[in-house]
Amino acid sequence: MKIIEKEFNALTGETTITERDETASEKVLREKVEAELKAEQAEAKAKAIAKSSLLKKLNITEDEAKLLLS
Repeated sequence: MKIIEKEFNALTGETTITERDETASEKVLREKVEAELKAEQAEAKAKAIAKSSLLKKLNITEDEAKLLLS
């Protein structure tokens, strides 16, 4: 993956753009973050499905559930 770094020097007003390949450690970190994000999204989706299923089972709306829990 290419990494584009943009550096702005406020004193001179110059902008320097550098394009480089990611390092091995950057690649490992990026892949780890992507895997964590996928896991979090899957967990959130599972919770939403479980919540929806429970509300249907109880035959109440989300607003009614909020009223019961307040």
